[in-house]
Amino acid sequence: MPETPRRSRPSARRAAALWRRPRGHLLTEQRLAASRRLDSMSIAEAFTLINHEDARISRAVAAAKRDIVRAVKAVAHACEAGGRLFYVGAGTSGRLGVLDAAECPPTFMSSPEMVQAIIAGGERALVRAVEGAEDDAAAGAAEIRRRRVGSRDVVFGIATGGTTPYVHAALAEAARRGATTIFLACVTRRHVPRAADIDIRVLTGPEVLTGSTRMKAGLATKMALNTISTLAMVQLGKVYENLMVDLNSYACHKLIDRATRVVAMLTGLTYGAARRLLDRSHGGVKTALVMHHRQLSRPQAEAALRLVRGHVRRALHPTASRPDR
Repeated sequence: MPETPRRSRPSARRAAALWRRPRGHLLTEQRLAASRRLDSMSIAEAFTLINHEDARISRAVAAAKRDIVRAVKAVAHACEAGGRLFYVGAGTSGRLGVLDAAECPPTFMSSPEMVQAIIAGGERALVRAVEGAEDDAAAGAAEIRRRRVGSRDVVFGIATGGTTPYVHAALAEAARRGATTIFLACVTRRHVPRAADIDIRVLTGPEVLTGSTRMKAGLATKMALNTISTLAMVQLGKVYENLMVDLNSYACHKLIDRATRVVAMLTGLTYGAARRLLDRSHGGVKTALVMHHRQLSRPQAEAALRLVRGHVRRALHPTASRPDR
């Protein structure tokens, strides 16, 4: 496991009490001076303002690079060792965690158990707000116990405003059970103390619509989660060059076509020949590539991939050194 220093964590009682304090000092709750005339602006003016504020988000995410890179390493290491990644959030934060988790299996053919999402209020909170669920600290801790989180797992708490009791309690329970914990918030550490092994702060500032963290904070969260899950999957060998090579090529016509085109691009074969090679590999893009480039049978290619934990580059170039993670 990459070295991950344990940070001091607030007690579960302290975390659960955070929501009772006034929150007006938090960045996500402050008013944006530029939008104080929002209700009297023309639609075109308001659009320009929102678009201008959204343009700041990538810089805010970039400023958190060091901790985002640490998160990628921790997630990749855990998954490679058979652990799981759990996103935990409420409201918009929870829904974004669910979205990222749901998109991993079709994109990377990862097991649905590898990346999971926990949202305060359960499945009904995906389509309708369940007010008050975010304040239920006991439910957050209970869900971590129900999922049998352990020392091989990573629990990733998402709370743009930083104070969600459900998330803090889930992180505290995960830490108690030996899991690696990651926290993502859009407020400063000074205003909300560190609560995890890896503490990501993406400071997007006040929202155009005061307190509506589904806007800039939500966009920043999606950018961070996409980056972390994608780069973790790259580390796990789900990608070769910049192409998806671990996908369910028999799931639908789109994926059959994508898999065939990937094989054609990386082998120089015609589309039809690539499709026939893919059929011989039983739909496995990685297997097809190794079969072609190393002139191996399907069982031999599958064995070669197992030796390098599914990394195509290492299977095609066995003497190549691994990149520094």
